[in-house]
Amino acid sequence: MNTIRTTFNTLFANVFAHEVQKKLENLILLLAGVGFFAHLTLIALKSQGIIFFEASNQELLNDPISAIYTPFSLILVYEVYLLLFYLPRSFTSCISKQFEIISLIVIRKIFKDIPQMDLIGNWFNSQHNLELVVDLLGFLILFLLIYLFNKSKQRLHNNSKEDPELLRFISSKKIVSVTMFFFLGIMAILNFSQWVIHLINDQTVGDLNGLFFNQFFTLLILADVVILLISFRYTEEYSKLIRNTGFIISTILIRLSFAAEGFLNMTLILTGVTFALLILKIYNAIENPNRTLE
Repeated sequence: MNTIRTTFNTLFANVFAHEVQKKLENLILLLAGVGFFAHLTLIALKSQGIIFFEASNQELLNDPISAIYTPFSLILVYEVYLLLFYLPRSFTSCISKQFEIISLIVIRKIFKDIPQMDLIGNWFNSQHNLELVVDLLGFLILFLLIYLFNKSKQRLHNNSKEDPELLRFISSKKIVSVTMFFFLGIMAILNFSQWVIHLINDQTVGDLNGLFFNQFFTLLILADVVILLISFRYTEEYSKLIRNTGFIISTILIRLSFAAEGFLNMTLILTGVTFALLILKIYNAIENPNRTLE
């Protein structure tokens, strides 16, 4: 078992080394710029009638604003990579990064939906317009909830990194993180290949916001459950186990939001983040009884 831990610790150190992170960050920024201008070019060619797409694939090719969708998608890939880096640290740090990812997904969706606004007739008679307003207001609330969550996270007590039990637990989580990295790499390649094939064949791509991230959050839930089971070996604290279980419930609610449509999508996201925030505040109150829930 020690050999396996050592192997995965080495893989984690290589995959998530600071130099690798900087190189990947620079690559993502370069690809985001190239992707943005490539998307703009496709929109210009379509507007001039030089290229044609079926109606099912035109929602991102009707307005230059939609081109922002492409760089945001690439930035999200890097955020997922960082999430795997944070995974061995703590449940709380990991869930915080998940919330940042879902907020970027919401922003990406807003950039896709803005050009499709119905500006003719009674503005509030349009279901799309109403959903866009809900998404905008929902994003503001989500941003506030993430701020409050991170503020509450700062009150957590940090265990000594020299604790042998904690080091073994972190080592176990690195195994989960590296395993997820390879699985997600395969998933990303398969999803992108499928998307390209469908685009070439002028088939319906489906919900772009659910592409890859639907499967990603499903895998993330499984990883969280595995880590929760591993944690039973290293801690018997009721409050900590309930906190981590609550975070998994929050992730499940966020995962369900990808299958939801209309107002339910944002409702599930805000419910999941609010639930995690309340769980963390109650946990802080238990661990620090002399402080208020504030």
